[in-house]
Amino acid sequence: MVATTVLFVIVTAVVRYLGSEMHPIQAAFLRYAFGVALIIPFCLRASLLRIPFARLRLHAFRGVAHGIAIMLWFFAMMRLPIAEVTALSFMTPVFIIIGASVFLKEHFYRHRAIAVALGIAGGLIILQPGFRVIDLGAIAQLVAAPLFAVSMLIAKNLTRSESNGHILLMLSVFCTLTLTLPAIAIWRQPTLEELSWLFLCAVFATAGHYCMTRAFRSAEISALQPITFLQLVWATLMGLFLFGEQPNFWVWLGGGIIVISATYNARKEQTVRSHLT
Repeated sequence: MVATTVLFVIVTAVVRYLGSEMHPIQAAFLRYAFGVALIIPFCLRASLLRIPFARLRLHAFRGVAHGIAIMLWFFAMMRLPIAEVTALSFMTPVFIIIGASVFLKEHFYRHRAIAVALGIAGGLIILQPGFRVIDLGAIAQLVAAPLFAVSMLIAKNLTRSESNGHILLMLSVFCTLTLTLPAIAIWRQPTLEELSWLFLCAVFATAGHYCMTRAFRSAEISALQPITFLQLVWATLMGLFLFGEQPNFWVWLGGGIIVISATYNARKEQTVRSHLT
C-alpha cells in the first residue's frame, strides 16, 4: 500500500505537468487505453482472458463508477494544486469506512463515526465554504471521492474470488469503454509529447492499481486506509519542488485533521482486532 501511494502521486505529477491543454476526458481515455495495451500481454501469458462471466456485471459497475471518477479527478488536477487535490481525496477513506460497514458487513463502531466526522470537518476546512469561491475542481474531486470508494470496495470484494491480473484487466477494459463515447465527442489530435506522458502515466497507474489489489488481498480494507494519507506528504513535496506550489494554511490544517482522524481510527481498529483475537 505504501508503494501504491508513491505510484499514484507520480501519476498526479504527470497529469499536473500536462496542464490544461488536453481535455480531461480525452486524457483519462488515453491513460486507460494505454493501460489495456499494457495488461493484455501479461494476461495472455497467464491465460487470464478466459473471463468468468458470472461477476461481469460487478466488474462493469466498477468500471463505470471508476471511469466517471477518473474524469472528475483529471479535471480537478488540471485546476488545483497537487496538495489540495490530494487532501480532498482523503474524503475517499471516509466513504470506504461507511461502505465497509454497509456492504462488507463490518461493524460501524463509535470510533469510526468520529473518524468520519473529523474527515468531513477537514474537508470543509480545506474548501472554506462561505469564505471563498469554491473552485469547480474542488467540487469535482468531492464528487469523485465516493465513486472511488465504490470502486475500491468492489475491488476488495472481488479479491475473494478472482486473481489480481483479472481484476486489473477488467477495470482497464470497462473504464476505457466508459470513456470512449465522451472522448470521441471532444477529440482532438494529441501531440507526440502528450501521448508519451500519458503512456508513462498509464505505466505508473497500472502498477499502482496492481499494488493496491495485492494489498486488498492481504489485509482488511479499513486497516489499509490510514496508509493512503502518506500521499499528502509525497504530493506536497512534489508540488513544492517540481511545480513551486506552496500549500496554504487551510490545506495544511484540513489535511492534518483528516490525517488525525485516520490515525485515530487505525489505533482504535488495532485495539478492536486485538480484543477479537
